[in-house]
Amino acid sequence: MARYFLDFWTNELEEKIGFLEKTGGGNPLVTGLEYDSRLVQKGSLYFALPGLHTDGHKFIDSAIERGAAVIVHQSPLTEYKKDIVYIRVQDTRFGMSAISAAFYDYPSKHLCIIGVTGTEGKSTTVYLIFQLLRLAGKKAGFISTVQFSVDGTEQWNSEHQTTPEAAVINKYLARMVENGMEYAIIEASSHGLSPLTNRLGDIDFDIAVMTNVTHEHLEFHGTWEQYRHDKANLFRSLDRAGHDKLIQNSLIQLPSFGVVNADDPSAAYFIQASAKKVFSYSTQGKAADMSADHIISRGDGNEYEIHCGKNGESAAFCAGENKRLQETLVVKDNLPGAFNAGNVLASLIVAANVLELALKDICRFIPKLTPVRGRMTAIRRGQGFELIVDYAHTPSSFETIFPPLRRRLDETGGRIISVFGSAGERDRQKRSIQGSIAAQWSDIVVLTDEDPRGEEPLAILEEIAQGIKNKKPDETLFLIPERPVAIRKAFSLAKEGDLVLLLGKGHENSIIYSRDGRGTIKYDEIHEAEKALGEMQAAAQSQDMR
Repeated sequence: MARYFLDFWTNELEEKIGFLEKTGGGNPLVTGLEYDSRLVQKGSLYFALPGLHTDGHKFIDSAIERGAAVIVHQSPLTEYKKDIVYIRVQDTRFGMSAISAAFYDYPSKHLCIIGVTGTEGKSTTVYLIFQLLRLAGKKAGFISTVQFSVDGTEQWNSEHQTTPEAAVINKYLARMVENGMEYAIIEASSHGLSPLTNRLGDIDFDIAVMTNVTHEHLEFHGTWEQYRHDKANLFRSLDRAGHDKLIQNSLIQLPSFGVVNADDPSAAYFIQASAKKVFSYSTQGKAADMSADHIISRGDGNEYEIHCGKNGESAAFCAGENKRLQETLVVKDNLPGAFNAGNVLASLIVAANVLELALKDICRFIPKLTPVRGRMTAIRRGQGFELIVDYAHTPSSFETIFPPLRRRLDETGGRIISVFGSAGERDRQKRSIQGSIAAQWSDIVVLTDEDPRGEEPLAILEEIAQGIKNKKPDETLFLIPERPVAIRKAFSLAKEGDLVLLLGKGHENSIIYSRDGRGTIKYDEIHEAEKALGEMQAAAQSQDMR
């Protein structure tokens, strides 16, 4: 996409971005938006972003050499080159949101935008909503930690960033509009919803979903209260957006509502954050618009009853006039992990409201739903033990996945061997808590690298181990920084009927080191696990032949 500068640069835009001054004239053809100087091409608009480890202002000259036509910056410059348009703003990152939306002609105004926030369950819920809409015959795209889709095909997200920068989000949404999409589901992280990054500041959300809110990212937000406040910005945004949208040349009045997990203590906080109707769901017996009980969890999915209606009242959880009597259905899904029943409920409420379908009509799609790669992914290569890869990396996610697995393994006499770490340069408070929870439910704990970044890997593992009181070093507790080595150690300890849990990496395709010069190395947990199983089985076959 290319647009002349003055076609999208307006007085109204200047009012939104903290505009300070403009240097240079002309009307250059802007061919794209970039915040990485290495990606700049002829005609690019370059955002000089201040960062944690470096400052984009240092690379302005490099961006111009590569062909940048417009520079957006916040610090005063010592030199202004001829034929370059310079825009100085109070905060480059904050201003990038409105500029990106304007350049791409406000794509969120041409799509029904569904945002999903929460500490856990975001990626899965986004993907389930996407699948339900597609199964119902609708054209939908999505953006998540794991994947994104702008044209009907699914692409892997190569970045460790749940919500991309505003320039990327608006570019993806614009491509969805170009490709005839009607709906876009966005995974909305607390970082993305914070005004400090403003990644989602100019996205017109129509629907907001909260899966849960627990302890996470305090290194960025400072306090848990601020973390929760920033997440609730998604619900506040429903009240400021216009919900009459021009979608595929038709003016449509869209339903606008919220969905919250009634089992979460912060449910009322999120309900109060918006004047819109907010629906609720529960898997723990709380009064809710939709609930699930009698959940039977197996290695390949769950079976449960879904009830529509609160406290015996008639069910009217849809935003339209299509009210239904109370309904109860028995369903089966293919999503390992009992907690996924809640993700399914949240997705059903969204889809039923948007599509105005009866519960029985939307539930028929549940058996067709597929899990997200790296989320409770079972690997079966003929090994005698069970193997699951999951992204769980917070205390609350550990408390969610471990208990039902423990109950299931207790029934068969198997042990749980958990392999995990904790990210460097992130919330340190959670490390010993993770260790304590894993030790409570696991028979053997193997601590290993997640993304050490600039921290000493072994020091991170030692902080986690401070919470582990009931395990003996080198017998039931192992600290092995190199993740491939740690996986092989866990496999060597596993016996018939045991469960090995590989946690924390899930779908990610790299491990980040910045202390020892290795940088970001390619890494795929599922591939590494399969490789290790192959080596183990080959060694066993070789032994048998002797």
